[in-house]
Amino acid sequence: MQTPSVISALTIAGSDSGGGAGIQADLKAFAAHGVHGLSALAALTAQHTRGVTAVHVPPLEFLQAQIDACFDDFDIRVVKLGMLANAAVIEAVADALERHRPPHLVVDPVMVATSGARLLEEDALHALRTRLLPLATVITPNLPEAELLLGRRIADLDAMAGAATALRALGAAAVLLKGGHLPGSGDVVDILVDAQGEQRTAHPRLQGEAHGTGCTLASAVAANLARGLPLREACRQATDYVHAALRAGSRPGRGDVLVLDHFAVLPGR
Repeated sequence: MQTPSVISALTIAGSDSGGGAGIQADLKAFAAHGVHGLSALAALTAQHTRGVTAVHVPPLEFLQAQIDACFDDFDIRVVKLGMLANAAVIEAVADALERHRPPHLVVDPVMVATSGARLLEEDALHALRTRLLPLATVITPNLPEAELLLGRRIADLDAMAGAATALRALGAAAVLLKGGHLPGSGDVVDILVDAQGEQRTAHPRLQGEAHGTGCTLASAVAANLARGLPLREACRQATDYVHAALRAGSRPGRGDVLVLDHFAVLPGR
C-alpha cells in the first residue's frame, strides 16, 4: 500500500455556516500553513456575524465514522479539537483518540461564542476535564473558558500565570492561555506553561471585536506541530500569525465583528 507523502491535520469541531470560525477557520489556517486539512463535524451551527441561531449535533456513529475514515487513509500528525457540544460527544471523541493515538492533540475548549451564546453543555465540563485534557499536547483556552474550567476569576497577568499552571495540573502537557479578554489598553499577552516553565508573547492590542481568533490560533499551533516545530516555537509563530490575520481582517457580513484574513501571510509557503 502506498505511504502518504503529504502531512495532514484533522480538526474535530463544529461547522460555522458563516465561514468565520469553527471547521471553516481551521481548514483555512491549515491551508495557509501548507498542511492538508481533514475534518470531522462534531456539530453544525446556523451562524453568522451577528450570532448563533441554532445548533445540531449529528449521531455519534456518524462522527466516529468520519474520524475512522480519516485515520484509515491519511498521515495525520496532529488532531485539533474545537466545539464538542455535550458529554456524549466528548466521550466518543476521547474513545476515538485513544484508539488512534495521534502524535499531537491540540484542544481548544470552546464553550462560549463571540456573541455570548453558550456552546458547551454543563455536564460536558467533567468529561472535558477527565477524558480530553490528559490526552492533550496543549490546550488553548481564553480567559472566560479558563475561568469556567477552574471555577475562579482571572483578573490580571499574575492570575493568568497561576491559572495556566493550575490548568496544566488537570493533566494537559502544556497550556497556552490567551489574554485577549483581559481588561486594559496595553499589549495582549498570551502565556504558555509547559514542562520547561513559562513563555510569554505580546502583541499590540487591535481595535474591534473579532470572530474565529481562538479556532485559528489552535489550528495554527496544530499545523506548526504537524510541520515538526517544537511546541514553544509552534505557539509563538501561531500567535504572530493570528495577529497578522486579524490586522488584515474584514467585515463580510452585516455584523460588527471582524473575520480574519488567513492568507494575509502564508507561513507554510
